[in-house]
Amino acid sequence: MTKPSLPELLHAAVAAVGGTERPGQVTMAQAVADAIDDGSHLLVQAGTGTGKSLGYLVPALAHGERVVVATATLALQRQLVERDLPRTVDALHPLLRRRPEFAMLKGRSNYLCLHRLHEGVPQDEEEGLFDQFEAAAPTSKLGQDLLRLRDWSDETESGDRDDLTPGVSDRAWAQVSVSSRECLGASKCAYGAECFAEMDRERAKLAEVVVTNHALLAIDAIEGAPVLPQHEVLIVDEAHELVSRVTGVATGELTPGQVNRAVRRAAKLVNEKAADQLQTAAEGFERLMELALPGRLEEIPEDLGYALLALRDASRNVISALGSTRDKSVQDEDAVRKQALASVENVHDVAERITNGSEWDVVWYERHDRFGASLRVAPMSVSGLLREKLFADRSVVLTSATLKLGGDFNGVGASLGLAPEGTEGEDVPQWKGVDVGSPFDYRKQGILYVAKHLARPARDGDRGDMLDELTELIQAAGGRTLGLFSSMRAAQLAAEELRTRIPEFPILLQGEETLGELIKNFAADPRTCLFGTLSLWQGVDVPGASCQLVVMDKIPFPRPDDPLMSARQKAVEDAGGNGFMAVAATHAALLMAQGAGRLVRASGDRGVVAVLDPRLATARYGSYLKASLPDFWYTTDRNQVRKSLSSIDAAAKQNEAELAK
Repeated sequence: MTKPSLPELLHAAVAAVGGTERPGQVTMAQAVADAIDDGSHLLVQAGTGTGKSLGYLVPALAHGERVVVATATLALQRQLVERDLPRTVDALHPLLRRRPEFAMLKGRSNYLCLHRLHEGVPQDEEEGLFDQFEAAAPTSKLGQDLLRLRDWSDETESGDRDDLTPGVSDRAWAQVSVSSRECLGASKCAYGAECFAEMDRERAKLAEVVVTNHALLAIDAIEGAPVLPQHEVLIVDEAHELVSRVTGVATGELTPGQVNRAVRRAAKLVNEKAADQLQTAAEGFERLMELALPGRLEEIPEDLGYALLALRDASRNVISALGSTRDKSVQDEDAVRKQALASVENVHDVAERITNGSEWDVVWYERHDRFGASLRVAPMSVSGLLREKLFADRSVVLTSATLKLGGDFNGVGASLGLAPEGTEGEDVPQWKGVDVGSPFDYRKQGILYVAKHLARPARDGDRGDMLDELTELIQAAGGRTLGLFSSMRAAQLAAEELRTRIPEFPILLQGEETLGELIKNFAADPRTCLFGTLSLWQGVDVPGASCQLVVMDKIPFPRPDDPLMSARQKAVEDAGGNGFMAVAATHAALLMAQGAGRLVRASGDRGVVAVLDPRLATARYGSYLKASLPDFWYTTDRNQVRKSLSSIDAAAKQNEAELAK
């Protein structure tokens, strides 16, 4: 039997999922196959509606080597494992004459821990463990969640939190789960043979395709201890999120609450001298954290430096003591000791990292009304780490609807540690960028409107003219508006004002309900508007008449006082580059491209992306930002846009009336 061609395989897979084969998908599949075959790297921009999942799954399955697919969102992981992979494997089985296995793999804290469930949770204040089911009042929300979890533990085959519907609070889940540092290990745990996390790891070792998330991929790369099985091909979907997810994993945090918790957990397990030393260091750190001022710490103040050194040394002594003493009077001592060790090791590692003062780290102090004071440390850049750990020993394909910023892939490539496309060199990873386009006709389906007549937005300034413009646009659109704001405060102010001005159009506000409920309600009523910030720029998929106007209040540059972004910008400038374009403009372009992508989600969608910031039309960097957006028809004519919105609204109402008959 002759080997099936890639077009044959793709055709069979597309038919199996009930889709339509598109030219961009065919181009993508061939580019992925070529990269896998020659061991090179590929960046693929595939617009909404391309069908990029099959564009990489089909050539990956045809190749026959182990593939890891990493995504940013739970929704895409579930789509791959529950829909795309089962149907694709079934469709390709007769052609490939084999049935590839696939598995999902997540971090340990995503799984129910049977040891925690049956033996109890280590307490901070007392020795041993306590029964969380007895401790929580059965009539409280926590108590009800815990009882549901106990019942669910008898039914579930996966132990995966995401399979629990409806879900439970983070507080309840924390009572029945452990981090990787807190885990006893399968060989030492009485429930190791039944462990849900271990079973998933075993399944992953046997699977040809392993679906995971960016965070686990980052842990696998950063921590040196392999979490993922060996693989020859890595596919990163939603790749525009990768740098921020890796940065998050590589960021350390130290708070007085964390340190005090570590003290309480260790105090009963170590000698009095070691416990007192850590207690004294914790008190000194807490006093200084109350006095510090928010912002970046380019130099660690002397008194804070001494406090961190004291914490580092005291926690090191406690770690040694935890390893050398035993107290059989403590119930389930191994579990209690493991949790204490995890807490103290975190304090030690972050304190040591900050006191070491690497030029490649950024340290800053934050204070939140709700969470209190914290000291944070993050890498200036993760590009070197990604170049070394991600691209060294395997073929890597990165794909997203937004990878081409300002007309090329080099900006995103640089953030991933890649030299400009086409650069030759012995240790330079070779890569290619391919834009396979979109099946949508953006110039016919959408308008990009820039409100050039508005005043330039000032930070935290009154934007009455912007609110006037927003009001008129919503009225012309008949509601149907997704409002993307650069800050939560701006979204709240706009919602409050417009609820008064145009009460006939309901305004939903992020934070007032769960994100899922907000999107569901927004999609259900075309007259409704939804306002919010970051997660809405990337997390809304509402095709049809409910979303025909997407508004951005201003260009989403990072805050000037953002410690990490400003440090990265300065580093580029110190190296002779353009820090604003490399950091701030790239950040804004990526968010704007994602935000504009909320408008056209299906071939029948029509509407307007309105940017209420004149700088997009007047500033020198405006052309770079516009080149990063879908190729909508562009205008600054406010009257034309109102007419267009009214026409789109009228057509939608007529269609709704016909459907209602």
